[in-house]
Amino acid sequence: MNTRSLSFSLVTWYAGVLTAVFVALAGLTFVSLRHYLEANVLDSQARRARQIAATLVAQASREHEAAMGAQVENLYSPESNDRFIRITRADGAVVYASGPPRGESFAPSQVPELGPGDGGNTARKIRLAGGALLIATVPATASDGTHYRVEVGTSAAPLEGTLRRLLGMLAVGLPVTVAVAVAGGFVLVRRALAPVERITRKAQEITQHNLSERLPVVRSGDELERLSVALNHMIARLQEAIDGSKQFVADASHELRTPLTVMRGELESLAQDRQLGRETRETLGSVLEEVERLAEIVDSLFALSRLDAGEAAAEWRRFDLAELAATTAEQMSLLATDKNVSVACHSDPGVMVEGDPARLKQVIVNLLDNAIKYTTAGGRVRLTVRREQDSAVLEVDDDGIGIPAEALPHVFKRFFRVDSSRSREQGGAGLGLAIVKSICSAHGAEIEVVSAPGKGSTFRLRQPLAGDASVRA
Repeated sequence: MNTRSLSFSLVTWYAGVLTAVFVALAGLTFVSLRHYLEANVLDSQARRARQIAATLVAQASREHEAAMGAQVENLYSPESNDRFIRITRADGAVVYASGPPRGESFAPSQVPELGPGDGGNTARKIRLAGGALLIATVPATASDGTHYRVEVGTSAAPLEGTLRRLLGMLAVGLPVTVAVAVAGGFVLVRRALAPVERITRKAQEITQHNLSERLPVVRSGDELERLSVALNHMIARLQEAIDGSKQFVADASHELRTPLTVMRGELESLAQDRQLGRETRETLGSVLEEVERLAEIVDSLFALSRLDAGEAAAEWRRFDLAELAATTAEQMSLLATDKNVSVACHSDPGVMVEGDPARLKQVIVNLLDNAIKYTTAGGRVRLTVRREQDSAVLEVDDDGIGIPAEALPHVFKRFFRVDSSRSREQGGAGLGLAIVKSICSAHGAEIEVVSAPGKGSTFRLRQPLAGDASVRA
């Protein structure tokens, strides 16, 4: 998973915020419920304490304090009901204190006694060794005017047990809820970004050869729709600019062919004049070479313009690439012999492809010509054609001077030449590999180069094998 993607960032932020909200809500619920339950228990104890104060303490007197304790035991049975009851005079003397409860959830002797100054209605929570104790205290006045304080409490164990169960449910339910919510958020994010994914896939398919196609427009009325419309307008402007540039190159190269042909003919006729001096003949020869070079550039530009216009698809047929490669290698061997370079061809039989044989032969010629040109005397050039799964692979490998790493990404660009090794005398105009790239693109083929200075170069062309049809649909 790409942790830097927009979908991952959105889901992460969504999960983080949602988790924080759920945790805060669960914490608030837990605290509120604990406060509510404790307040409810304390209120119940306060009512019982007021009942004792109104029915027992109010009718008693200091002389009958012992009978008051017996009545509490008889009516409320604090030990059996796991309650804590203590009656204290205002001076701090304990009149009655209940014993240990049946459940032994707390020890009454550990409950701190009230001081002489403690009075009024109070509620408190005391932490003991056996657990917490919730105690409510109310003042009471006996019939003889003696002031007492009645404390009634109960263990917080049942309440805390309920809270622990709630906490367990939250500990289990919260991650499950967050996981379900995050999964739903991930689905929603993916659905929300699905139009962006479609636009991205379509944008990757658009090249200079199919600029007439447009990105899908999301009819959402929001920023995404405006973005897709703006990108389509940009593609339309790019199409106009590229079409204008292609048309200019085609027109210029077409118009230049005739005057260059005339210039070459006139210069050749003039060079045959025996009355011209040696220096003049040499000058005419130099000018004629430049005219020839300019004519080659114009022919290459014209070929590129025809390829850009889709001319290569007009002559498609099914043929054997291995046979074409072997024939071309044999023809190019004469050029290699002049440079004392050996050319070897190794091909699998019957490597059938669909395309224009003349154009693909031009690819092989250009690659072999470059390999021979930049391989020193005594070197070797190897041409290989083989099958790899559903593809035909053509490789031209040489022992030449190689290509620097910084130049490799640019070798298929028009007019690009590696200055350190392709001089004006040795190299062309930098259009040969551009033509190779255009022909490969027109045939749905891919071409790549692997090279290093002093270690030679390998150009690898990969084209789909031909189907059952003999002619491209």
